[in-house]
Amino acid sequence: MKDTTIEDKPAIVATPKQAGETEGRWSWVERVVWTDRMLAALETGVKGGKWFSLMDKVYTAKNLQASWKRVRANRGSGGSDGISLLRFEDMMERELGQLAKELRANTYTPKPVKRVYIPKPGSKTGRPLGIPAVRDRVVQTALLHVLEPIFENKFRPESYGFRPGRGCKDALRRVQGLLNEGRTWVVDADIRKYFDSISHARLMAEVEKEVADGRVLKLVGLYLETDILDEAKRWTPEGGTPQGAVISPLLANIYLHPLDVAMEEAGFEMVRYADDFVVLCRSESEAKRALKTIQRVLSEMELALHPEKTRMVDATQRGGFEFLGYHFERGTRWPRKRSIQNFKDAVRRKTKRCNGDSLETIVEKLNRTIKGWFEYFKHSNEYTFPELDSWIRMRLRSILRKRAHKRGRGRGSDHQRWPNAFFRSAGLISMHEARRALCRSR
Repeated sequence: MKDTTIEDKPAIVATPKQAGETEGRWSWVERVVWTDRMLAALETGVKGGKWFSLMDKVYTAKNLQASWKRVRANRGSGGSDGISLLRFEDMMERELGQLAKELRANTYTPKPVKRVYIPKPGSKTGRPLGIPAVRDRVVQTALLHVLEPIFENKFRPESYGFRPGRGCKDALRRVQGLLNEGRTWVVDADIRKYFDSISHARLMAEVEKEVADGRVLKLVGLYLETDILDEAKRWTPEGGTPQGAVISPLLANIYLHPLDVAMEEAGFEMVRYADDFVVLCRSESEAKRALKTIQRVLSEMELALHPEKTRMVDATQRGGFEFLGYHFERGTRWPRKRSIQNFKDAVRRKTKRCNGDSLETIVEKLNRTIKGWFEYFKHSNEYTFPELDSWIRMRLRSILRKRAHKRGRGRGSDHQRWPNAFFRSAGLISMHEARRALCRSR
């Protein structure tokens, strides 16, 4: 199966463009901030090569209002101050006015970030996640509206994570395209504790290459040094970026931008999604050179590769490599084990044998999970889906079996009592049939 690759766009465009072309490229920017004149400056370059006078764009009423709408749409819980989205909305006008006043007077100070832990496979403690207060999420979003286009203008094609108009599927298409070209020697890299290891000084130096507004720089620094509230403990981070903060993905991409540049200038084909990246090469010797280059550049950036999770593989042989939820091996790909396990866990939660919902309701809820998972993994090989379809039907037969006052999982004569056609008539999605239909349409 061959996928088309993404056209590489230039990172910086120095030549003037027609108004329509410029607007098309920057259609995603927040227009309450970015005027036609500012967009033209993005294309042609600003005087001195740096952006001044940006803070007044951050605290405008229209930007703060647009930022609040975005924060509200993203939902989420309240931060360390205990103020929820609903409560903030009740006093929104007063809060936004107060934020504008504080930002204008240079007296704004973020609240401590509430740390929570989300489940992480293989970890007893879980993955740490920071939840800023709602008011701070609004300000971070307003800051993101101002800064993101400036840095997006210089980011390289190798980077796909948390960027406008780009995503996992684009990165996967690029990987598949490079494999189809014969670049089957792969450096599968993993940066050790990336988000905790970012040097604040180096990150600020990267931001200062594009931004000269001292108040904006101070605001970025405030977010890097915001106290962490972990249960009863409160402490100030000396490095890293707060995972969960609105501004964190942009800062993470800014910090790894020098790696993108170095690999591109050295002639290597890297595909990076945030801190997850692979380098696809034509030979083992090229892969070894790529790995040495990565190690050298990351060392200069005060980062290091994880010695156990970083490896060099020949994707034409047994073993392959994993990237963004997929396993690539010997000319094909399928969901990695953890992706399948997570999917099965989601199905299990909706198909407990003691489930009191009607079969139609269960299938309706189940279909939402199946649709989302299939949409992402539909490019897997044909052997992926029949077994999963069968397993899902077994879960449903087990529910029906219990309702018939029988023990155990669906098996034996249950296949005749409730055949596959029975579940098809109930509306259950078959991923195997959906993939066959997809192949026929192609």
